Amino acid sequence: MATTNDHPGEQAAQDPVKLIGIRDSALSLDEVFRAVGDDAAGGTALFVGTVRNHDGGADVEELGYSCHPSAEAEMRRIAEKVAAEFPVRALAAVHRVGDLRVGDLAVVVAVSCPHRGEAFEACRKLIDDLKHEVPIWKHQRFSDGTEEWVGAC
Repeated sequence: MATTNDHPGEQAAQDPVKLIGIRDSALSLDEVFRAVGDDAAGGTALFVGTVRNHDGGADVEELGYSCHPSAEAEMRRIAEKVAAEFPVRALAAVHRVGDLRVGDLAVVVAVSCPHRGEAFEACRKLIDDLKHEVPIWKHQRFSDGTEEWVGAC
């Protein structure tokens, strides 16, 4: 009998980046989840970033996301880097731009791997790196009439 690591399902897929996108319309959890489906994956981790009603002690009314034209290419670069570091079977990431309200989905990422631990680690690395490296900016508008720009997502 072959050892566990000898099975092809234990290895990263040939082309694991299944969905990368910047969207100006509502994001779909189902779309992202379907994109990372893989019969060899024993674990799928999904992260959903939503617009919250506060930040830094102030009440958030709404916000807008904008991005540099290179944002989607940067998302793909980061996704490929994460896929090279973990045994990723499938990976997806979509980010919203435009005006959003409290409760709206701002970003959805998912990673499937042979095992849950790898999926959790890869998903966390993916969202953390996207947040720090992709040129997406958030313009928050507060209930007191003030506003602020926040770099990255």
